[in-house]
Amino acid sequence: MPKNKTDNFLKAIKKYAEANKTAMQGEVKQLKTERLKEAEQQAELDSGRLIQERLQKKLNEQTAMLAEKTQEGQRKLFIERSAMVDEIFKLSAERLVEFTSSGEYSAKLLNSAREIAELFGNNDCVLYVNERDLSNAEKIKACFKAGAEIRTDKTIKIGGIRGYCESMSIIADETLDSKLEAQREWFVENAALSVL
Repeated sequence: MPKNKTDNFLKAIKKYAEANKTAMQGEVKQLKTERLKEAEQQAELDSGRLIQERLQKKLNEQTAMLAEKTQEGQRKLFIERSAMVDEIFKLSAERLVEFTSSGEYSAKLLNSAREIAELFGNNDCVLYVNERDLSNAEKIKACFKAGAEIRTDKTIKIGGIRGYCESMSIIADETLDSKLEAQREWFVENAALSVL
């Protein structure tokens, strides 16, 4: 009988071990399934994050490239617009130089001289003109009550008069050069040559 009891005891232990083994295998299988599912979810999140990062990087690169091309295009337009404005003002200066040989110009030159003379009053002054305008020197001097010395000025390319009264510390610029240049800013703002 002792053998039977021992056999029964061993059978019970074996049965208990088998039941535990089956339960453990089930738990291991369930744990494996859960861990695999967690790993798949984490992989999905990681791959989604990686895809999002790559898309954002690509978007940033494309945005930077577009901004660079836009800036380059604006720079080219600005250069072209500046060249157009320069050309327009060069042609205008040439036309004004042609105008300086007319009788109408001589009358305007003398009007400018009278305006400067009125400003300077009875004070001596120095008047600067283009070399072409020296032929009107005596008529210009006659507009001034006080002494007026006339000198040529190579910076006056087109024509007109620039006066300086030392005692009043005033410069009166009635040159066509300065008047034309003063129109440049107005022209750029109003000529519909805007850079987008």
